[in-house]
Amino acid sequence: MKKITIVDSTLRDGGYEVDFSFTATDTSFVCQKLEEAGLEFIEVGHGMAMGAGDNTELTGATHTSDAEYMVAAKSALKKAKFGMFFFPGISKMEHIELAARHGMGFLRIGTDVTEVPRSEPYIKKAKEAGLFVTANYMKSYALTPQELAEQVKLSEKYGADVVYLVDSAGCMFPDDIRRYFHAVREVSQIKLGFHGHDSLGLAVANSLAAAEAGFEFIDGTLQGLGRSGGNASTEVLVAAMSKMGYDTGIDFLKLLDAGETYIQPKLNRKGRGRLDVVAGFAGFHSSFLPLVMQYAGQYEIDPAILIIEISQKERVHVNEALIKQAVEDIKSKRS
Repeated sequence: MKKITIVDSTLRDGGYEVDFSFTATDTSFVCQKLEEAGLEFIEVGHGMAMGAGDNTELTGATHTSDAEYMVAAKSALKKAKFGMFFFPGISKMEHIELAARHGMGFLRIGTDVTEVPRSEPYIKKAKEAGLFVTANYMKSYALTPQELAEQVKLSEKYGADVVYLVDSAGCMFPDDIRRYFHAVREVSQIKLGFHGHDSLGLAVANSLAAAEAGFEFIDGTLQGLGRSGGNASTEVLVAAMSKMGYDTGIDFLKLLDAGETYIQPKLNRKGRGRLDVVAGFAGFHSSFLPLVMQYAGQYEIDPAILIIEISQKERVHVNEALIKQAVEDIKSKRS
């Protein structure tokens, strides 16, 4: 029976859906419930990254500090590892030192897939600090499988333990997952992980395809809590994997109880969001949505049409100049 390691990101990526309002008490309690269900890797902290909670320009208000999250997780867990998300620019070297002092088990260092070299000094620092390190390739779909495989060789050279394929927009299909896996395996045997979003309702299907292809680490969140269209539901993912014969070591019934009791009351969404589905269709990252909504309102353009037009031009770096050009192109097509 093949072993699959499920990483639960409820307390980190799930924070986007609850305005990053998870407290240290929430963290301690949910960590305990996840460990009781059998989770070995639990991601906590501010949704954006380490350091974001103290940056009022990013979040608009000061939230629970990284150290408070670490203390809460550490105090609740007996065997499971807790980790956080690190993003160069928001997170700094001192955050790695803080993680080591508080006994963090793993660190996820994220960069856009086109900017992997930015991660080098942080991966090396984290490995020196004794952390288990994953290199998370945000917007992985922006590169072809062969192009992404070349980046994997860099992360392996830097010392990463796992490289993560990240479907940030929820736009990928199971066949895509398999193609990326085979391209990477042609150049590297490093362990692979998959983090899927659910904008097109395919996060669990893509996660199962990843497991079937040979990925060792798969992410989920309780109730699919997360940014934009949400994530793969940890409960559903574990149930489906158990039915397929994979060994996750997790009791999905306990996950269902935890999700229904502690996460469902926090859910704000109702049904499928129109722009979430459009984002999945177009491969559009939801972090750009506020700027798009501003211009869509200003020029009386359907934001869905604007998202699609923008994504045909660029899917990694979206700025005002690009949006203005997309607006002009839409206006031109109208006339």
